[in-house]
Amino acid sequence: MDHEADAYRTDLMTMTRFVLNEQSKYPESRGDFTILLSHIVLGCKFVCSAVNKAGLAKLIGLAGETNVQGEEQKKLDVLSNEVFVKALVSSGRTCILVSEEDEDAIFVESSKRGKYCVVFDPLDGSSNIDCGVSIGTIFGIYVLNEGKEASLDDVLQPGKNMLAAGYCMYGSSCTFVLTTGSGVHGFTLDPSLGEFILTHPDIKIPKKGKIYSVNEGNAKNWDGPTAKYVEKCKFPTDGSSPKSLRYIGSMVADVHRTLLYGGIFLYPADKKSPNGKLRVLYEVFPMSFLLEQAGGQAFTGKERALDLVPKKIHERSPIFLGSYDDVEEIKALYAAEEKE
Repeated sequence: MDHEADAYRTDLMTMTRFVLNEQSKYPESRGDFTILLSHIVLGCKFVCSAVNKAGLAKLIGLAGETNVQGEEQKKLDVLSNEVFVKALVSSGRTCILVSEEDEDAIFVESSKRGKYCVVFDPLDGSSNIDCGVSIGTIFGIYVLNEGKEASLDDVLQPGKNMLAAGYCMYGSSCTFVLTTGSGVHGFTLDPSLGEFILTHPDIKIPKKGKIYSVNEGNAKNWDGPTAKYVEKCKFPTDGSSPKSLRYIGSMVADVHRTLLYGGIFLYPADKKSPNGKLRVLYEVFPMSFLLEQAGGQAFTGKERALDLVPKKIHERSPIFLGSYDDVEEIKALYAAEEKE
């Protein structure tokens, strides 16, 4: 690769250009989705800048509030949430917003209302801010049926009905990964241009991986299939090499690595959290949608993750997602247990 020539590439596929190209494939499109996405991207750029300055700006201290999940909120969480709510409302294209930080869904006032419902976790993994570990924003988008009054049922839909999903990871570089239902594409923020540039076109997850990602500290509370699967990762009986354990504890970072390198990410139900810990609408669904679009699978221990129908906006679920063959193995273990 000619790095010098690469540094002076002039034909850059920016996120805006990419989305406009996609839009041109739909002659009936009015550009509403493009406008909505540009507001999400702006929110991500703002949060990226704030995260980079967090240590300097004393934004790390606790805000003295607790979010609806009982977790202490950091100032950066509060700031990120406000940024995304304001960006999404001001786009004039949204009708319902569901954020991890807000107990109730936000219904946009009628004068600024559009046809999209956005579910999001404004700053996932925020407990890792202090130690500089990658954190991120996760979002999913549903579209409202034309001519219908918005209600909570519009977001309490199975994940397979999502129009688009993505995440932005604030790490060694700022990476934005997006699917609109036809493949997965990754963009990296060029700080000198202030633009996201297409760096990972059409991401495909390897069919089988060499990495498993799970919090082994919870092992004593796991169910049988999870325990058997992890045992198999460490002590394979078929003569293959053991899998490597990689666990960051920030969902965006763990899933991003799984997407690029293959393997499996596990957050099972256990005795402490019988319904699992990750939230269905704005963590499980967007990540499952992305993984399936990249050729992987997502499974809850009972069913395909995207077939789940949530009953509450902050509902939780176990999740196993990653390479197709690796998820097949865990599905087989759950099926075997059911037969017993």
